[in-house]
Amino acid sequence: MAKYDLQLLDCTLRDGGYVNDWQWGFRRAKDVVHALVRAGVDVVEVGFLRNVDGYNPDVTVCSRIEDLNKLLPANRRETIFSAMAMRSNYDIKKLSPYNGEGIEMIRVTAHDYDIEDGMDFARTVKEKGYKLSVNPINIMGYSDERILWILNQVNDIHPYQFSIVDTFGSMKRRDLDRIASLIDNNLDKDIRVSLHLHENMSLSCSLAQNFIDKHLNRPVAVDGSLMGMGRIPGNLPVELIADYLNDYTDKNYDIDYLMDAIQDYIAPLKGESEWGYTPAYFLSAKFNLHRNYAEHYLGKGDLTNRDINHILARFDADKTTVFDAGYADMLYDDYKNNQIDDAVDRRKLMRELNGKNILLIAPGATIKEYREDILNYIRSNDVVVIGVNFVPEAFSPDFVFFSNSKRRSSNESSDDGGNNGNSLYMTIVTSNMEKDGADFYINYNSLSGAFEHGCNSLIMLLKLLKSVKAGNVELAGADGYSTEKQNYYSSNIRNYTEHGNRFNIAVAESINKLDMNISFITPSEYNKL
Repeated sequence: MAKYDLQLLDCTLRDGGYVNDWQWGFRRAKDVVHALVRAGVDVVEVGFLRNVDGYNPDVTVCSRIEDLNKLLPANRRETIFSAMAMRSNYDIKKLSPYNGEGIEMIRVTAHDYDIEDGMDFARTVKEKGYKLSVNPINIMGYSDERILWILNQVNDIHPYQFSIVDTFGSMKRRDLDRIASLIDNNLDKDIRVSLHLHENMSLSCSLAQNFIDKHLNRPVAVDGSLMGMGRIPGNLPVELIADYLNDYTDKNYDIDYLMDAIQDYIAPLKGESEWGYTPAYFLSAKFNLHRNYAEHYLGKGDLTNRDINHILARFDADKTTVFDAGYADMLYDDYKNNQIDDAVDRRKLMRELNGKNILLIAPGATIKEYREDILNYIRSNDVVVIGVNFVPEAFSPDFVFFSNSKRRSSNESSDDGGNNGNSLYMTIVTSNMEKDGADFYINYNSLSGAFEHGCNSLIMLLKLLKSVKAGNVELAGADGYSTEKQNYYSSNIRNYTEHGNRFNIAVAESINKLDMNISFITPSEYNKL
C-alpha cells in the first residue's frame, strides 16, 4: 500500500461532551485518552477551551490549557493532542504560549458572522506557538466566493490545518466533491485539509471514505468520535473509519482498544441519551439549518415529520445559522393557525350536535380498566360518542376530533387494542392539518385560545361543543398528565409531561371557565382539583 499522509482525529471528549455536558469524570476521561493512544489514533482532542469559572477536574471544558493537559498520559507514543476554542466564547489572552509539551494543536472555530474576528483569533493562536487548525463553522453556508476569501486569509496565516466542517450535516457527495476541489486548488499544498462530518443523513462514513479515496496531493485528516457520540444526531464513528483505513491504506489502528473504550465508557451513556440518525435532523440538514430548530419542533410534541418539513421549508436564509426561538415559534404559529372560513361546517355540525348529550372518550389508561362501565353507559344512555385525538374503536364512536396531526397520522394505521372492526364515524379536523376527506373542517385558531398553556385538544373540543350548543358532556379517559407513569391506554402515545401537576391545574381551570355542564365517568386528575 502507498504511504498516505493521513491523520485520524478523535473528538469524543470534546464533541461527545455535548451529550453528557462534558461531565466525564477525571478518571474516565483519562482512561478514554489512554485507550485512544493505545489504539494508535493520530490526534486526540481532549476538550474545550472556554471562559469558565474555576477548574473542575471532572469536566473537559477549561479556561486554562494547563488544566486540560492533566488528562494526558505519561506515555503519549506518537499521538498529537488537541483542544478546541471558539472565538466568541474564549478570551485568547488566557492561552499560555506553547512550551513544547502537552496539547500542541488548537482548533479554532468561528461563525459566518464573526469569521473576520476569527481569523485574527487564529493568528494569535499561531503566534503563541501552537499547531493551528482553522475550522470555519458550517462551510455549506458559504458561497464559493466567500470560501475563496477564507482560503486567501488562511494562506496568509498559513496554519497547520484547515477543516471542512459540515456543521448541520447537510453535505452530500457532490457537495463534498465541489468544496474539496475548491479548497484543494486554492489552498497552499502544505496545509493539511481535515473533514468533520455529522450524521444527519447517515452519510458520514460514506463521505469520509469518499474523501479518503480522493488521495488529494496534500496531507489530510478525518475527525470522528467513539460510537459517533455527539449532539444528536452525532458524528462519524471513529472506529468505522479506522477500520476502513486499516483495510485500504497503510494504517494499522488497534480496533480492540476502540471497542473496549466504547463498551466501558460510551455505550452506557447511549442508554441515557440517544444519538444517531433521526428524520427530523435529516430535515434540518436538508435545509442547512441549525440543528436546534429540529429539536425545538420535536419538543412541541404535536408535529409530524411532514409538518416539520413544511415549516423548515419556510425559513428565511438569514435565520439558518443561529438558532432563533422567537422566529421558530412565529413560523410554528403561522403553520398551526391556518385561517379558513368554517361557517358552513359549523352550521352542519350544529345540526348534528345541538342539544345532544355527548360522551367524550380521551386516550387515558382508564378506558381499558373501565371499558365495561363505559360500554354499559353508552348502552343505557342516548349519547353521541366522540373520540378525542384518537379513534376509540372499542366504543364505536360517532365522531372523532383531531387537532394534532401526529395523533391523526398514527390513528390512520392503528387501533386502540379493542378494535371491533365495525365503527363508522365522521371526522372533525382542525385547519392546522390538510382536510384530507374530513367531514367537518374547523378553524384551528378559533379554538386554540381556550388553553393558556398551549393547545390542549380536550379544551379545544369542549369549546367547539359549546359553540354548536351541545348538551351535557361526560368525559371518559381524560385522566390528566403524569410525571411518573404511563397515563395513556397505549405506549405509542407520548406518556407524560415534566410539568404534570401544573398542566392538570391549568386544564381543570380551563374546563371550569367554559361554564358547561361537564362530568367525569372515569377517574381524572382534572376532577381532583
